[in-house]
Amino acid sequence: MLGEKELKKLFPDFEDLIQPSGIDLELDKIFIQNGSGSLIDNEKNLPEIKELEGPIYTLEPHTPYLASIKRKIKIPKGYAMLYNPRSTLLRSFVSVQTAVGDPGFYGTLTFLIINHGNYPYKIKKGDRIAQGVVFEVVGSGEYNGSYQEKEE
Repeated sequence: MLGEKELKKLFPDFEDLIQPSGIDLELDKIFIQNGSGSLIDNEKNLPEIKELEGPIYTLEPHTPYLASIKRKIKIPKGYAMLYNPRSTLLRSFVSVQTAVGDPGFYGTLTFLIINHGNYPYKIKKGDRIAQGVVFEVVGSGEYNGSYQEKEE
């Protein structure tokens, strides 16, 4: 796992969000499911989603949402990221569920966020909802999947 000195070298655009052992990730937008989807024979048919009005969002109890992260990220070749929820969310009965960030990925991160509590929970654009932890990956290739965005 990389510490803050190495993270500052690899992720200069996130310098203000670097912690001793990871990078804080800020909420940009919240979406709710607005239609069905499927994954049959590896054919991705993502559900339609609807963006909620912000900048303050109310997460209803027992309801899943998608959350996009404010800044695009470029994971350098030879490194991967694992994402964990901020402890304040967990202590508030809100979880953030994620996938692995592969070496070479560039784009907007999208996470599943769920209010598991029995009461509404408010969150605001710019709030830090997750932390990316970076690991060196020996002998890796580079991500070239369908969620890869073109670098600007």
